[in-house]
Amino acid sequence: MTTVRTPAGWPATEEEARAVQDALRAKVVLDEPGPPPGTGHVTGVDVAYDDERDVVAAAAVVLDAATLDVVAESTALGRISFPYVPGLLAFREIPTVLAALEALPRPPGLVVCDGYGLAHPRRFGLAGHLGVLTGLPTIGVAKNPFTFTYDEPAAPRGSTSPLLAGTEEVGRALRTRDAVKPVFVSVGHRVSLDNACAHTLALAPAYRLPETTRKADALCRRALREAASALTVD
Repeated sequence: MTTVRTPAGWPATEEEARAVQDALRAKVVLDEPGPPPGTGHVTGVDVAYDDERDVVAAAAVVLDAATLDVVAESTALGRISFPYVPGLLAFREIPTVLAALEALPRPPGLVVCDGYGLAHPRRFGLAGHLGVLTGLPTIGVAKNPFTFTYDEPAAPRGSTSPLLAGTEEVGRALRTRDAVKPVFVSVGHRVSLDNACAHTLALAPAYRLPETTRKADALCRRALREAASALTVD
C-alpha cells in the first residue's frame, strides 16, 4: 500500500478549490468517443474514509474489459486533504486516488469513478477532475442523481432517460437490471455519453453497480480496515 501526503499548495479554502475547478474544467475534452466497450482494460477507483482518524483509503482495480477478470490492483492511504464541502468532494480524494492509479503495474485504460463527471453542480465532479489531471478517459457512475431530475427509464435493462439540469442533459439514468433502480452515468473526460452508458452496461452483467465499482469498493474498505488495525496495534 502506498502512503500519501497532501501535496504542497493543495487548496485549503472553498474559494481556492473553486478557482482550481474553474481552471481545470476548461480543459475537459468532450469530443472524443473513448475506447470501445469490451476492449483493453478498464479500471475502477473508489475511496473509504475513517473520519475519526482523519484517514482516507483509495483503491484502483484493473479489469480485463472482455472478461471482467481482475488483472491488477493497488491501494493508497492518506490524510483527508480537504474538509467536507458538497460539490468539492474531489479535493478530499484526488491525492490518494492518484497515488493508487500511479501504483498500478499496467496502464489503467478507461477509468470508472463511483461518482460524477458533468453531472455535478459546477459540471466538474471527480471523474472530470481525475481525467484532466491524468489525461485518461474517465466516466462517472453514481448511485443517486445528486440534485438533478430525471424521468424513470423504461423497465428493461439498457433503458435510459436524460439526467437534467433544467433543460441541459448532464448525464443519463441507466437501467442496468430489469425493473431495478437505475444508476446515473455522466461523462468525465475523453468519452462520449453514449459510450459511457455502453461501458456501464458491459460492466454490469449481473448486478446494479458495475464490477469496477463493486471491486474497488470492497478493496478500499479492506485497506481501510487493515490500516485501522495497524494504527490500533501501534
